[in-house]
Amino acid sequence: MKKIGLIPKLLAGIVLGIAFGAFAPKFIVSLLATFNHIFGNFLGFAIPLIILGFVVSGIADLGAGAGKLLGITTGIAYFSTIVAGSFAYMVSVTIFKPIVAQTASLTADNPEHSLLPSLFELSMPPLMEVMTALILAFLLGLGIATLKGKSETLYNISVEFQKIMEKTISAVIVPMLPLHIMGIFANMTYAGEVTRILSVFWKVFLIVIAMHLIIIVVQFAIACMIGKKNLVTTLKNQIPGYITAIGTQSSAATIPVNLQCAEKNGVSKGIREFVVPLCATIHLSGSTITLTSCAMAVMMINNMSYTLPQMLGFIAMLGVTMVAAPGVPGGAVMAALGILQSMLGFSEAQTALMIALYITQDSFGTACNVSGDNAIAIIVDALQGKNKKSNKVVEMEREAAITK
Repeated sequence: MKKIGLIPKLLAGIVLGIAFGAFAPKFIVSLLATFNHIFGNFLGFAIPLIILGFVVSGIADLGAGAGKLLGITTGIAYFSTIVAGSFAYMVSVTIFKPIVAQTASLTADNPEHSLLPSLFELSMPPLMEVMTALILAFLLGLGIATLKGKSETLYNISVEFQKIMEKTISAVIVPMLPLHIMGIFANMTYAGEVTRILSVFWKVFLIVIAMHLIIIVVQFAIACMIGKKNLVTTLKNQIPGYITAIGTQSSAATIPVNLQCAEKNGVSKGIREFVVPLCATIHLSGSTITLTSCAMAVMMINNMSYTLPQMLGFIAMLGVTMVAAPGVPGGAVMAALGILQSMLGFSEAQTALMIALYITQDSFGTACNVSGDNAIAIIVDALQGKNKKSNKVVEMEREAAITK
């Protein structure tokens, strides 16, 4: 029997949730709410561990190959991610407000207030706060990167712990997500809120994809200006990588095709073989656009307040936590759950909405990510070429001075 993908399962969960909320007795919806309560608490318990598992080894791996080229590539990737998130914020504030305002007449209250509660309470306090986990992860990651080569013990532990958390996500959390989404939508339907939510969802979906395409064109336009290449040709060369990413939903699985795209764009062998795999891990402009936009939509739907400094801080931290994104469908939103809760104050139901919104278009975000990787490869190749030329000039001047 052919394995069903995560997106069809999530869509089925949404449809079944609406059906249960509309026609099932209250007790059934309460049972689903109880599952959501337990699963949500487990997710809250796991989030700091996920951050530790992925951020520590991620920073350790980056630091292990520290050098000028790594610094340039990482800096460009982070800047691109921040710009993409800021762009998404500006578009969201401008376009989402009228969309959400059109549905405001359905209810003026926070949708959370009318949801059915769990049948019982089960506490699963996390071992540490999210910010504590982030700070600890940064300290351990940088420390391990510094000691790597002298002591491999901590590095091996971080890699093995990463594998444990990756297995937890792929074997426990991700398989449970469709049921979690079903329970959330059943509860919202029972509370009479689902019409409002869905009327916003599909519009946000289309706007996010449009933003992806715009940022890809902007990234390649800048890259072509710096690298002195033809914009239309480079965009045409990127199409195979874009389509592959949509089909695989994985930046890592798209690397071989993306390397071919970089070769067609004239990126030198050494640069493309370094930049493309690295950026598949650290550059997630498409995912940042999606997460920022979905977060804004969920906050507006729930009448939550937000400020520009708050969202800029969220985007800046998002650019860092994206390095910790697990290599599974929806991995980016899993890595971001911690700061969604700690910086934006998201609840269980709101994080579930974020997961549903994000994963249903995850493939398009991945396609945007990998396309931006090749734009960065063109920029780094051009900068590296200029550095080599300047170094040759310096060497020639030194030789001339010695001759004199």
